[in-house]
Amino acid sequence: MLYKIQEQFGVQPRDIREYSPLALAYIGDGVYELVIRTIVVEQANRPAGDLHRTTVEYVKAQTQARLFLVLKEELTEEEADVVRRGRNAKPYTTAKNASRADYHKATGFEALMGWLYLTGQTDRLLELIRTGLERVKLQ
Repeated sequence: MLYKIQEQFGVQPRDIREYSPLALAYIGDGVYELVIRTIVVEQANRPAGDLHRTTVEYVKAQTQARLFLVLKEELTEEEADVVRRGRNAKPYTTAKNASRADYHKATGFEALMGWLYLTGQTDRLLELIRTGLERVKLQ
């Protein structure tokens, strides 16, 4: 999808090292949520409120922090570095229903999702999400 967006809108790919960890987390949050919304919608045709409540369980900071913890041993050195940069970034906001520690882990996880998406590693992104959801018993 990334390449189609770049092509259709004339957006030139940038050097991934130019992105801040929070910019990676910003796009990663959206990509991860799109994957989760797709899974939730494909599981059953339900009212929008039910879809939203189910999706929130997957995308909240506590769940993303758990995903990071169960996946950290699976990450390559480069992926772990992206997560570390994301975790150590100084966000301007905090999650209203998450601990500071969970919020930082979630930001690292989102940065990884963004980095994988922007580097065209969709298969790896989906593999990590699937593995993480299976391990935390959400899938």
